[in-house]
Amino acid sequence: MLTKSHIKLIASLSQKKFRIQHQLFVVEGIKGIEEFLNSSFELYQLFSTEDIFNTETVLISDKELQKISRLKAPNTALAMFKIPQNEDISHTGLILALDDVRDPGNLGTIIRLCDWFGIKHLICSKATVDCYNSKVVQATMGSLTRVHLTYVNLEDYIKDSDMNVFGTFMDGDSIYTNKMPNAGIIVMGNEANGISDAIEALVTKKLSIPRFGNLKATESLNVATATAIVLSEFKRNSIEM
Repeated sequence: MLTKSHIKLIASLSQKKFRIQHQLFVVEGIKGIEEFLNSSFELYQLFSTEDIFNTETVLISDKELQKISRLKAPNTALAMFKIPQNEDISHTGLILALDDVRDPGNLGTIIRLCDWFGIKHLICSKATVDCYNSKVVQATMGSLTRVHLTYVNLEDYIKDSDMNVFGTFMDGDSIYTNKMPNAGIIVMGNEANGISDAIEALVTKKLSIPRFGNLKATESLNVATATAIVLSEFKRNSIEM
């Protein structure tokens, strides 16, 4: 049965400090939960209005699900999973690095893009939004189970690597006229301020996504949209090499 302590714990996990304290995060919806159940993530507890999962489940009513869900239209089930321990940080292949991306929807979409384009390692600055934020988890649609995220001091990480560092800037070279390698660190910046000065100083190749409209009045692209274009070009060029 659903208890008051369950409700209190689940509610607390909406805040990062309690996710860290309990080392737990929430996943909602049948598809998302199934993705995590079929991954290396360890289930802590599962609540569902239907007995449809092949694992121990606490059956609850629709009304009880509404009490614990953060969704406007709760989808059948809610689960708590354990936050895994950090693995070794990669310095090989094609790596995406985020310099203080703050919006949960953007991070969730970027994680999905990494999954789509086969980017195994996503390096995040410590000020980047928590990947176990419920909005991020929801936006990844299960891709969080297949992309390895690490939170680091981004400046130190880049300095410790001998890889080329690519960054997107308004005054960079057009990404469409450059051959992109199949290894390196691609840095995407903050929604409002772009790549910080400290990280810009470490970029070895500045790239831009050119504007094609007649007026060219748009100031910038959404960071997730820009990430999609950049990853697509890197992967397209690596196939053609």
